[in-house]
Amino acid sequence: MKDDIWVREEIDSPCVKVCVVHPEARICVGCHRTLDEIAAWSRMTPEARREIMAELPGRAPLLRRRRGGRAARLDRPS
Repeated sequence: MKDDIWVREEIDSPCVKVCVVHPEARICVGCHRTLDEIAAWSRMTPEARREIMAELPGRAPLLRRRRGGRAARLDRPS
């Protein structure tokens, strides 16, 4: 017997529940969306969401640059 009560349409989302906005890149470090994209997500068409999701892997390198740690100390002028 099929239970139609619990069937629902889920919105495709790249969210991984790591909701932190990178201070310089201004994108979420978890899903790589901008704040505007996150805010409008539920109102977007499925096609618009798919277009953005296709772009997200290309945004990951924006978050890879480290600002501190040993490498930053070694690059400092003496």
